[in-house]
Amino acid sequence: MAQEIERKFLVDIDKVELPEQGLTICQGYIQTADKTTVRVRIMGDKAFLTLKGATHGFSRSEFEYEIPLSDARQMLDELCTGPVVDKVRYLIQHQQHLWELDIFSGDNQGLIVAEVELDSESEQPALPEWITQEVTGDKRYYNSNLLTHPFKNW
Repeated sequence: MAQEIERKFLVDIDKVELPEQGLTICQGYIQTADKTTVRVRIMGDKAFLTLKGATHGFSRSEFEYEIPLSDARQMLDELCTGPVVDKVRYLIQHQQHLWELDIFSGDNQGLIVAEVELDSESEQPALPEWITQEVTGDKRYYNSNLLTHPFKNW
């Protein structure tokens, strides 16, 4: 089974040296009847459909499939409920881990979050100096929740 194990943190952007280029991401969510998350994401010139199960600790099942860009655009327009989440992602290597630093825009302007994927829940990654607070498990920071409870309203 495919599994995602990740931790999420807030960032002090003044302490980060960002790479020259980030990847623009636009994503929306298809409503489900249970705790399954169905995400449609456009990253640059590629598109993905992702299904995620309920979170247990830092882990959840995850299945991701590349789909045609035209299909993703149509799904975002026709199947995704509410607004989309827009952000720019920067990939930053710190010691043995690749960190994904997301700078949000639109209704979530001002929110900056970094995620790191792990091999196990017991793994303790070395934290970069720009990490401020862990928010793993805080549902406010789930991208799917940012649609209905955007950062601008906190």
